[in-house]
Amino acid sequence: MAARILHRLRHALSGEGSREQQAHGGCEAEDFPESSELEDDTEGLSTRLSGTLSFTSQEEEEEEEEGEEEEEEGAGEELVEPPQPTGAAAGAEDGGRCRGPAQRPGGSLLTRQLQELWRRSRGSLAPQRLLFEVTSASVVSERSSKYVLYTIYLIRSGQFDKAPAAIARRYSDFERLNRRLRCRFGCDMADIAFPRKRLRRNFTAETIAKRSRAFEQFLSHLHSIAEIRRSPEFLEFFFLQDLRAAQRLTCTGMYREALATWANAYRLQDRLGVCGSGRFLLTLAGLAVCHQELDQLGEAHSCCEQALQLLESQGSHPLLGPFLQAHIHLAWKVGKDKRHSEARLQDLREAGPPLQQQPTLKECLIKEPLD
Repeated sequence: MAARILHRLRHALSGEGSREQQAHGGCEAEDFPESSELEDDTEGLSTRLSGTLSFTSQEEEEEEEEGEEEEEEGAGEELVEPPQPTGAAAGAEDGGRCRGPAQRPGGSLLTRQLQELWRRSRGSLAPQRLLFEVTSASVVSERSSKYVLYTIYLIRSGQFDKAPAAIARRYSDFERLNRRLRCRFGCDMADIAFPRKRLRRNFTAETIAKRSRAFEQFLSHLHSIAEIRRSPEFLEFFFLQDLRAAQRLTCTGMYREALATWANAYRLQDRLGVCGSGRFLLTLAGLAVCHQELDQLGEAHSCCEQALQLLESQGSHPLLGPFLQAHIHLAWKVGKDKRHSEARLQDLREAGPPLQQQPTLKECLIKEPLD
């Protein structure tokens, strides 16, 4: 009896131990079931997508690697990225956050190369060019003649001009320019083509279109030669007609029409880069006079100031006294400082003729010969 009870006690104790062992084993197996599944899924996902998250083909990647090897010294340090953890380790380090595709080293290197090329290109920009474009052509019939009038715009490449600088010329004007330049620059003009005269079909659309392109090329070729583009023959072809017309309109009191013509002559000289010449000073005088006659005193004052800045380094000039007088008068009208101009005028009075004998700006403008 005692032996039987002892046997049952031992059997019960051994059963509890086995159940505790099974319970402990079950807990170990069920501790983190999601993590084990996540580990398996993550490992499978990385295996399935391995080598597919790329935006370039294999040939492009090889070209990138060749470009990296050819990068100049000092700017091509090798980029080394730490190894990226995968699977459960990635999930543990990120704290359960989602991870996007890792940035490829080639991408950041390519960005640096583009930035470097942009910086170099900004430092080596091509010089500004002047373009000549025939924008329209119209057939003009007069009493005894008929001709084609070509409208040409002067455009600075890489810039937007609010107001165009335009001229209107006929074939005989281009022919006269060609003849004058060949007399003076025979060697330089030897390789420059000029459209020949035609006895018939001068007014057909085909002939006009061909001549328009030929005149554009002719002017561009002339402007590419430094000696020719600085010559009076070339420059006056563009703005001398406007200066004569503006002077005539000013003399007859048509100030509004004259102002538009003076303004176009100003833009033409600005495009051609001759803003320090005597013709440009005369243009500023015409603008100042017309603005003043139209009661646009602020604009007239600005024109006088620009002219006096150009005359700053010159001790004497026929237009210096008239510009100083006009500037002092306009500065008093618009409430600007005039002390510097008064001092310059005093110095000019002591060194030259009396103030009473100096002509006004308008008188100088009217009397200036424009041959």
